[in-house]
Amino acid sequence: MDLSKLAKKNHYEHITEQIKQLILSGELAPGDKLPSTKDLSEQFGVGRSTTREALSALKAMGLIDIRQGGNCTVKTPPLQAPSLLPDLQVLLTHKQSILELLEVRKSLEVSGVAIAALKRDEQDLLDLKQILAEMSQHMGNEEIGERTDMNFHAILARSTHNSIMVKLFETISSQLEVAIRETRRVEIYSNQAVSEQFYLEHQAIFAAIQNQEPELAQARMKDHLLHVESILLRYLND
Repeated sequence: MDLSKLAKKNHYEHITEQIKQLILSGELAPGDKLPSTKDLSEQFGVGRSTTREALSALKAMGLIDIRQGGNCTVKTPPLQAPSLLPDLQVLLTHKQSILELLEVRKSLEVSGVAIAALKRDEQDLLDLKQILAEMSQHMGNEEIGERTDMNFHAILARSTHNSIMVKLFETISSQLEVAIRETRRVEIYSNQAVSEQFYLEHQAIFAAIQNQEPELAQARMKDHLLHVESILLRYLND
């Protein structure tokens, strides 16, 4: 497995992307075991915590399984649906495009969370609980806050057990992530009060899913995304 060391440390995204491409290209096949966290950290030239963050992100994408003891196994990648959207990258410099992406995300996630409430399994609940526990321990930490937020919503999409829904979520969220970074998204997660409120909102969404209450889950998701949108709009209007 050909891996390259990172020019900058603590960029778990680069580790995630390298391993993701190895999986999607078929160089890493379903059932293959990844090197240990220690070995991966040495190959990338980063600390183990950074590697663990990358592995957690890959698990949230449905690309690997992390088993007891930290052993990681490659899964069959989610269905690669043909592109359903135009190339949005060129549009991301425009405020209107970001607003449209937010509208699509709200429509997709509010619908999706109702499906997740009905179809989630025990592993989905366990994964969501783990993310919430990490959120509660690291409020105000911008890097972990951003990652756990992304992972929470990715696991929700996966909890629909609908591969097309997962693909749509990944498409929208990846485009939004690029745009939102330019609007100082990271400052949202370094704000202690905002982090605490986001945690409570995620907890409320989780409770509705755990209790299999689709309508309540939709209401809680809508409230959360409207809150996120209101913060981003303040930055966009600066």
